[in-house]
Amino acid sequence: MQPETIKQLIEEGMPGARVQVVGDGQHFEAIIVSEAFEGLSMIKQHQLVYSALGDRMRADIHALSMRTLTPTQWAAMQK
Repeated sequence: MQPETIKQLIEEGMPGARVQVVGDGQHFEAIIVSEAFEGLSMIKQHQLVYSALGDRMRADIHALSMRTLTPTQWAAMQK
């Protein structure tokens, strides 16, 4: 699986999300920025991403490290 494929899957499953993914084909790192994360715990945020990836998380992706942020958190990091 390629990083771009993971990016597309997350964006399709979480419309409006901004996604960056890097990886070597088995291990990936993602930054996901979405309004859907507002008010949710980190666990619930990660569950939304896992849901967007569906069965591919078990079958095709060996390891995914992710950072989930709201747009407000992302903007604060950019300063």
